[in-house]
Amino acid sequence: MPDRLINILFLCTGNSCRSQMAEGWARTLGVGKVDVQSAGIEAHGKNPRAIAVMNEAGVDISGQESTRLTASMIDWADLVVTVCGHADEQCPLLPPSVRKIHWPLEDPAKATGDDASILAVFRATRDDIRQRVQSLISGLVEQTNRTEAEP
Repeated sequence: MPDRLINILFLCTGNSCRSQMAEGWARTLGVGKVDVQSAGIEAHGKNPRAIAVMNEAGVDISGQESTRLTASMIDWADLVVTVCGHADEQCPLLPPSVRKIHWPLEDPAKATGDDASILAVFRATRDDIRQRVQSLISGLVEQTNRTEAEP
């Protein structure tokens, strides 16, 4: 286990769906390994469908806040994960010590159709993000363990 938690910041346009889901999954799957926040270039409030589909998976994100990105969040982060193209393009310049990766996720809030169709898009996004977060945390822990084992 790492000596210190890895600080991950998930960044989206409005911090209402994708970054909120990623934060929830990272909190659930990364206990004792990562500390996590999410933010948006803007703050659009939390999407009720994102909360609902995460609840279906046993992850409560209702207490998370929709927040706007601040300089202190960037200073805190070891890794910034942008989860949409707009956030990737608008992400401020990061210090050299902060890594950035990009996940080009479609916005489930833009899904159309009846409620069942829209919820299916939210569920697919939730499951995609879960898999990405799980892989990310596993890779970060593996990398940290290798680094700590080096003489």
